[in-house]
Amino acid sequence: MAMPIIPTKGNLMAAKRSLALCKLGYDLMDRKRNVLTRELMQLVEQAKSLRDSIQNIYVEAYAMLQNANITLGVIEPFANCVPIDHNITIHTRTVMGVEIPTVEHTPDDPLIPYGFFNTNIELDIAYTAFCKVRDITLQLASVDNGVYRLAGAIAATQKRANALKNILIPRYTETIRIISDHLEEKEREEFTRMKMIKTRKNLR
Repeated sequence: MAMPIIPTKGNLMAAKRSLALCKLGYDLMDRKRNVLTRELMQLVEQAKSLRDSIQNIYVEAYAMLQNANITLGVIEPFANCVPIDHNITIHTRTVMGVEIPTVEHTPDDPLIPYGFFNTNIELDIAYTAFCKVRDITLQLASVDNGVYRLAGAIAATQKRANALKNILIPRYTETIRIISDHLEEKEREEFTRMKMIKTRKNLR
C-alpha cells in the first residue's frame, strides 16, 4: 500500500526536483540508446560482410586441405609441427560505458613451421588458406562479441528509459498535481476565511 502524500510546499518542491531529474535521466537514456543503436548497426553490417567472406574462405581452405591429403596422404604429422599461437591480444574500447572487445593477432614468424622434406606446394597452399581462416575468424569473433554486448546494453537502457517514461515521470507528475490542487484549495479556503473575517469586522 502506497504511503499517503503529505501536501506541503516542501514536498511539492521535492517532487518537482525529482520530476526534473527523471526527465533529465530519460533524455540521457534516450541519447545513449541512439548512440548504441548506431554502433550496433555498424557492427551488424561488419558481421554480415565477414560471414559472407568466411564461408567462401572456409570452403577454399578445406578444398586445399583435401588436395594436400590426396597428394601426401595423412598430413597429421605436418599439422602437429604448427605451434600453438599465443600471439592473440584483446583490447577494449568504450562506447557510452559499454566495453567492446577488439582482437589483435601479431604472428611471431611468417615462415612455414614445417620442413620441405616430404611436403609439397599443396600443403603450403592449405597452410596459407587456414591462416586466412584464423584471421577472419578472430575478426568475426570480435565483432560478434561486440554485437552481443551492445544488444544487451541497449535492452537494459531501453528498460530504464521505459521505467522513467511510463512509471516515474507520470508518478511525480501526478504527485505534483495532487499537492498543487490541495495547496490551491487550501489557499482559496484561507482567502475565503480572511475575507469573511474582514467582512465581520466591517459590520461591527
